[in-house]
Amino acid sequence: MTRDSGPNRRNFLRFAGGLIAGASSGILTRAAPYSAAAGRSKVVLGRDPQLRTSASSLDTDRLLKLLDRVMQATFDRDNPLEAWRQVARPGETVGLKVNCLAGKGISTNVPLVEALCERLQQAGIRDIVIWDRLNSDLERARFRVKESGGPIRCFGNDTLGYESELSAYGSVGSLVSKTLTQVCDTVISLPVLKDHGITGVTMALKNVFGAIHNPNKYHLDVGNPYIPDVNMLPPIRAKFRLHICDALTAQYEGGPSFMPQWTWPFNGLLVARDPVALDYTGWQIIERKRAEKGMKPLKEMKREPAYIATAADANHRLGTSDPQKIDVMEV
Repeated sequence: MTRDSGPNRRNFLRFAGGLIAGASSGILTRAAPYSAAAGRSKVVLGRDPQLRTSASSLDTDRLLKLLDRVMQATFDRDNPLEAWRQVARPGETVGLKVNCLAGKGISTNVPLVEALCERLQQAGIRDIVIWDRLNSDLERARFRVKESGGPIRCFGNDTLGYESELSAYGSVGSLVSKTLTQVCDTVISLPVLKDHGITGVTMALKNVFGAIHNPNKYHLDVGNPYIPDVNMLPPIRAKFRLHICDALTAQYEGGPSFMPQWTWPFNGLLVARDPVALDYTGWQIIERKRAEKGMKPLKEMKREPAYIATAADANHRLGTSDPQKIDVMEV
């Protein structure tokens, strides 16, 4: 298929050989790590009801255009490449923290990552690392593990391991992934919009559990305050700069495992610099779907994600959970 999906004609991404993209020159002003002191937070919600060519296939042209729309709206730019230049600059290694625990059914979609890699390369980024906890998780989600060579690599934390010195904050003490500390300069988080049987929901804030060696310890009390505390670990807070929630297929019950009877084609993306605002917005989407299906709200199921409010408190200041201070922009 011949098509023109943006500033340059689209090349298909091949993990084996990478993609030769049009480089862009110029001085970049990269966005600083999100600060709750900013006051209001913006969450961009983009949807395309015609995104699917079948129940299991995505229209890659429309997906790229959807990604362009949400990025331009997030950074208030007329051109998608200018939006990406607010996230990273040439010479940096950009990490894409995907979420692959549930395998192919409800993990970060490969076509979305391909589209994102294409735009990053067109914006001048020459070193991209797609990563998650385990190589086996990546493979089950249909990513191709490639530990070296080329502009795009893909591997789990089991490739490089974890730092030997404990990183601690509040209730948590963890060894942090060397992929994060030693390889990535900037990280874009790519969680999935879904329910979680212990912590209520799992999106941007919980996606950082894939950066530590002991996430199994931090699910008590519906993840509160453990999830916010993990987000406060210095390498995580410093390097996670943007959150793009894959809501192409979403799940409202039975997570984090893939339970097809409780999924639906939301056909959307949620983007924010503020992970707390994104999680609050995604939580409300899940609650509305549960109500539509005649299911009890998460609070009645004793798994309301109170950690979202904790992440916004005076001790964390990771973002805002106040709906009066969250501007949801639909594009």
